[in-house]
Amino acid sequence: MENQYCKVGSINPIRSGSQELHILRHQLQHFNQKAMEAAQKNSSLKDFFERKAEKIQKMLQQSL
Repeated sequence: MENQYCKVGSINPIRSGSQELHILRHQLQHFNQKAMEAAQKNSSLKDFFERKAEKIQKMLQQSL
């Protein structure tokens, strides 16, 4: 029997180019939407989602 190795917790890097921009824009939209939903519920998650969106926005600006 051969040893098998599991890749639990491994991540795939985002490819460069237009795919990267598309994924980042989708994530930005997702986190902005989540922040709006959390704000309506007076949830403390709003700050978390806003910080994630800000980080993604910075990444987008750097890649342009």
